Amino acid sequence: MDFEKICLAVCKIARETGKFIQEEKSKITAELIEIKGSHDFVTYVDKTSERKLVEELRILVAGSGFLTEEKTVSEQTNEYTWIIDPLDGTTNYIHGLEPYAISIALVHKSETVIGVVHVVTNNECFYAWKDSKAYLNGNEIRVSNRKGIADSLIATGFPYYDYTRIQQFMQTLEYFFRHSHGVRRLGSAATDLAYVACGRFEAFYEYSLNPWDVAAGALIVERAGGRVCDFKGGDDYVFGKEIIATNEMVFEEFLEKIKTVMN
Repeated sequence: MDFEKICLAVCKIARETGKFIQEEKSKITAELIEIKGSHDFVTYVDKTSERKLVEELRILVAGSGFLTEEKTVSEQTNEYTWIIDPLDGTTNYIHGLEPYAISIALVHKSETVIGVVHVVTNNECFYAWKDSKAYLNGNEIRVSNRKGIADSLIATGFPYYDYTRIQQFMQTLEYFFRHSHGVRRLGSAATDLAYVACGRFEAFYEYSLNPWDVAAGALIVERAGGRVCDFKGGDDYVFGKEIIATNEMVFEEFLEKIKTVMN
């Protein structure tokens, strides 16, 4: 299978869907916002974008299945499965804030072979495929070369429904507040991962995430020379609901801090 060709086709599909998302943002009103759960929102834009993506992606890989956030389809297979977040950062979107992104991964059995994160607000398309380099709008990207937490800008996401580990999480925040260049919370995990891949952040961590939040971005970070793991240092970060992504030089120090506090 030609993963490069498919990946570039996915980028084109993501860009076209991103145009639709931008065109619709002025139409969103309170009456059009649905509540899926505690502080968890969805709009017709999410659902329509997902249907558009599924319709196009289905053609690219015959017989592929889908794991999607809005569950407009549910067709998983043992071979190839698309993992899709049609609008990562819906809360930002409905409040007129940035960023928000489209996240698309293709998984072969348990291996992610294509990852595309299209940051709609910046028209920046980050992508990589199996054994490739990582790219942003056609240009190769690499993680940063900063050597320690003290020189790092760190990204995270705040819990919005699962508060079971909030005390430990707050301890990590205090530590990074005191010992890094700062902590940022953008509201889009897919964007956070893409920004680690291109060196804007040195590290990102978050818990209670879903596969569609991280599958694509994690591959892009790895192909950009970064490291990705769960909070124990293992590889259960796509389905394990926790993730660390850093550049190579910060990895050991960062992981040790998260291990100590979050486990």
